[in-house]
Amino acid sequence: MEQIKAIDVRIFPHRRLKPETTERILNELLELEGVLRFLVNGESLPKIVGYGPAKGTSVNHPDRKIITVKGKKVELLVSVGDIVVTIRQENLEEFVAKTKMILEETLNFGFDIGVGVFTRTKTTVSDNLKIVYGIEDEFDPSLIGLVDPKTNSKETVKLIGD
Repeated sequence: MEQIKAIDVRIFPHRRLKPETTERILNELLELEGVLRFLVNGESLPKIVGYGPAKGTSVNHPDRKIITVKGKKVELLVSVGDIVVTIRQENLEEFVAKTKMILEETLNFGFDIGVGVFTRTKTTVSDNLKIVYGIEDEFDPSLIGLVDPKTNSKETVKLIGD
């Protein structure tokens, strides 16, 4: 089996993105050639206050919405601060150029684009436990680097197929 040569492109807007903007950017990025996966990072938007005097009360944050990405409904669990897109290395130049155009058309503020390795590429002990010992049913090894080892992948990873 041939190993796919992949590289990460990190999009760092100078402000947090609203759900509508995130949805538009993700859908446009997924139309580009060579996209393998993406990771959305940001500050958590909990449903319930976890600590302090208001512990247990619900949080009605306006940015915790359900967005549609490539036709699939996805609950936005974070206030989007950056997006990491893993692409096929041979598509890098074209992908970066088109991404800049998309962001310039969509955002009315600045952004940075970085190219490198921003996700884990090797399995950790937690990953091995999930894969080898079946702690999670049907754990997909291609998700390595996208999953917080402290959480169940099913809670934080949303598969959006063709």
